[in-house]
Amino acid sequence: MNIKEVLQSENIDFNGIESPYFLIGLLSAFDNRFQAAADRTMKEISWKQFFAIICIELCKESPTIRELSEIMGSSHQNVKQIILKLEKKGFVSIETDSLDKRKQRISLTPLCREFCRKNDALTTGIMNTLFNGISEEQLQTTIQTITQIGENLNQI
Repeated sequence: MNIKEVLQSENIDFNGIESPYFLIGLLSAFDNRFQAAADRTMKEISWKQFFAIICIELCKESPTIRELSEIMGSSHQNVKQIILKLEKKGFVSIETDSLDKRKQRISLTPLCREFCRKNDALTTGIMNTLFNGISEEQLQTTIQTITQIGENLNQI
């Protein structure tokens, strides 16, 4: 059942749900569906592993696990497990920081960069399909809304 079918289902009564609760439910359901679809698409790695790669790529310098955890919005322990799996596959290397021996920095390997290059057309196609019919204005409003919700979440 896709999201449209769920929303139109006669078995579910959405009328009494306040908008904020409905939005959080939609975001949670979307996250689950997107992760499942992404996991089916990328055979070599999971969505969470690919998301970690994207976040590492966004960093100006190789991040530590703590820094990557903050960017990904996940626990240190979960990110460490993701990174160890990526290291085992040869997608990242973990090296001791040259200035602070207590820190370990994560870098993408040439194998990972080649994997990303090979899958660029696939991911671009998925993103184009995903955002088909959504205007830049709608996208910016959604980004602003979710960013504000995230800032409010930090106060809890």
